[in-house]
Amino acid sequence: MTTTKPFQQSRPRRLTRIARVFGIVSVILLLLTAVSALANASITASERTAITPYGQRVSVDAGAINVYRNGGTGPTMVLLSGFGTPAPAIDFAPLIRKLDAFNVIVVEGFGYGYSDLDVADRTIENITSELHQVLAKLQVNEPVILVGHSVGGIYARYYANAYPKEVSAIVGIDPMAAATSSLKVGAPSVVEGIQAKTGLFRLVTAIAPDLIQPPGTAYTPDDRRRTAAMTNWNYGNVSISDEWSRIGANSTKANARPFAADLPVLEILSSESVTTMPEWLPNHEAELKGVATHQLEVVEGSHYLHWTQSAALARIISNFVAAHVAD
Repeated sequence: MTTTKPFQQSRPRRLTRIARVFGIVSVILLLLTAVSALANASITASERTAITPYGQRVSVDAGAINVYRNGGTGPTMVLLSGFGTPAPAIDFAPLIRKLDAFNVIVVEGFGYGYSDLDVADRTIENITSELHQVLAKLQVNEPVILVGHSVGGIYARYYANAYPKEVSAIVGIDPMAAATSSLKVGAPSVVEGIQAKTGLFRLVTAIAPDLIQPPGTAYTPDDRRRTAAMTNWNYGNVSISDEWSRIGANSTKANARPFAADLPVLEILSSESVTTMPEWLPNHEAELKGVATHQLEVVEGSHYLHWTQSAALARIISNFVAAHVAD
């Protein structure tokens, strides 16, 4: 007579209990995720109702791009933000306030600020063409001073080569130095978008709000309120994810054409970047070698120099423009 041992009988039961617990936990997690996503959507809708949009939306071929203008009457200066900046016009606000002698225009490309967030194909050709379309729609007829922070630096360089008669000078704020890597495009990341839609990113920013706030005292309470809200609105959107996948290819294309020899170029580097990345200063020195009128400055601070050093930036930029850019 064959007898069944107790452990042989209990094993299937244990597996059944484990599967049941796993199922319950999975359902609870799905319910919590759904509740978090609904709460995030509700808070976002409430914030959008309470916060008045800034600037104006300009229609181009691929959608609508938001533009902020300071209303100045001096030389026209176009500011291009670094990658992933959620609200460029707010991010640049301390610098804009110091550049009141200029007609400042902040063009928030697709994925940024109040522009459309779901436009893919963020090639450097499309990004610069869209900038050109916006300036044409705004009836900016004189050559502009392009000011690019970080990745905005390679877009400014490419734009100046594509439309040489429409740029009077380039200013880089700790800009990326264009370099050849590969024309291969990576896969856009979807993780950030999931974090944003499920409310996980909002939860993190609620627990640690300083993570998304610039340091220093240059931002007003309204600036900070908008920064917090718009970071949650725009994090991980389609356009930003696509742009990230193309940064290497876009840099390679920009590097194929150096700065024009007769175009005045000012590059202001952060001491942090120069110190932490040994190649940062030599790479920028190399790309300026063939430029007849150029200036390279290193200013104390982080990669986002305009967060804490707007007064110094405005002084350096104003002096360079006065000395080297024709009226």
